[in-house]
Amino acid sequence: MISQDKIRLMAQMTYYDEHVGKKNRNMASYFRGDYIGLQVLKSIISATIVFLIVVALFIYYDFEVFMKDIYQIDLMATGKNLLTIYLVFVAVYSAITYIVFAIKYRKSQRNLREYYRGLRRLGDY
Repeated sequence: MISQDKIRLMAQMTYYDEHVGKKNRNMASYFRGDYIGLQVLKSIISATIVFLIVVALFIYYDFEVFMKDIYQIDLMATGKNLLTIYLVFVAVYSAITYIVFAIKYRKSQRNLREYYRGLRRLGDY
């Protein structure tokens, strides 16, 4: 005879498997450090691209002023300032990425443990 608990558990397992399970299994295929490192590397690349776009837009916005002042600008000081801003931006962005994906990885591991516990319970029925 099929019990209500067994049906409820099977429905929960199916819902998890169809909606969240694929993503969690993909995350679980990596070690924690590898997964977070990959995400941080992707965020460093995207932060670099965003920073370059913002600098290009800033120059484009004041292009006339930029062209007038280009010979009066101290290029070394401006380069150092831009590099400092870039490094701070990437460091903050990477730290936020590390925290967010460490939490996501921990949640996915917890969800997978619950899923496998449910599978064991279902096998016990």
